[in-house]
Amino acid sequence: MKKIITRSYCFLSICLFLLLLAGCQNNQSYPTDYEQLSEDERLVIRFSHVVGEDTPKGTAARKFAELVKKYSNGYIEVQVFANGTLYKDSEELEALMRGDIQMIAPATSKLTHLVPEISVLDLPYAFRSLEEVHDYLQSEVGQELTEKLQKHNLYSVGIWDSGFKQLSNNINPIYTFSDLKGLNMRIMPSDILYKQFEIAGANSKKIDFNTVFNELKKGSIDGQENTLSNISSKNLYSLQHYLTISDHGYLGYLLLFNYEFWNSLSPDVQAILVSALQEVQQWEWDLVNELNIQKQEEIEQCECVEIYTLPEEEKKRWEKAFDPVYDFYKMRYPDRYIKALPKFS
Repeated sequence: MKKIITRSYCFLSICLFLLLLAGCQNNQSYPTDYEQLSEDERLVIRFSHVVGEDTPKGTAARKFAELVKKYSNGYIEVQVFANGTLYKDSEELEALMRGDIQMIAPATSKLTHLVPEISVLDLPYAFRSLEEVHDYLQSEVGQELTEKLQKHNLYSVGIWDSGFKQLSNNINPIYTFSDLKGLNMRIMPSDILYKQFEIAGANSKKIDFNTVFNELKKGSIDGQENTLSNISSKNLYSLQHYLTISDHGYLGYLLLFNYEFWNSLSPDVQAILVSALQEVQQWEWDLVNELNIQKQEEIEQCECVEIYTLPEEEKKRWEKAFDPVYDFYKMRYPDRYIKALPKFS
């Protein structure tokens, strides 16, 4: 009898030990691998954009997707659709506002019909460096501008650069401000950009980015303004005889989420996305200058377009000639957005 009790006691002791061990293991935090989950079980973010994959935005979008997958152990999947494969240039903003997709990174000019004041970023020679743009958007007036987007179900989480814009055309070289006169130029949808070319005596036409190549090929426009990485990625330079390095305007992309979707996310998921975005944003900023220099070298190697760089003295003359564009802005919107520009503060 004594042996039976002893054996029962030992058996119970072993069971108790195993239960305690299991409890200790359950209290430990182990990373979960969500790779085997179906798309319905994962959190999927559809990210649509219209530029090439080898541009700063295209490269950063892929890196963002990789980091989010890593930081969430596969639970969050960012599906990137480049080159307008999911939505065209003129369609993606409405698709985001409806909630058909969760994220886009449109050029700031594309937002001016919703928040007209944001066209301050389109003013010619408003910024002398990309760092000035970043500081402006992080300032009080910059935050005020991006927060206006929330009324349209859009939530801004950062800015990616494309760089400064250059001018190309197939009619004549652009050496001076007067050389713009009479040219038919493609622009993004912004009244400030329209006024910019009107002041210079040029004609402008709003055209989706993904159709610019065909419009140049048909001859419906003579030229366009864009960053070197975008000019290269769409092979626009192959249809242009002249390229002027003017650095006359900034082109950047606000990172936007559907606001309702963003608010539906848990704080932990938001924290993962913010962490990844901050890391990619700094990485993208560092990449831009290097990539645009590389693209200029590639264009030069083709020996198919005449490239001219505006001297600093000529840039100053252009900047002065564009003063009426600033007056045009002041007549319509609060001038505090202009006064806060680094060149005036």
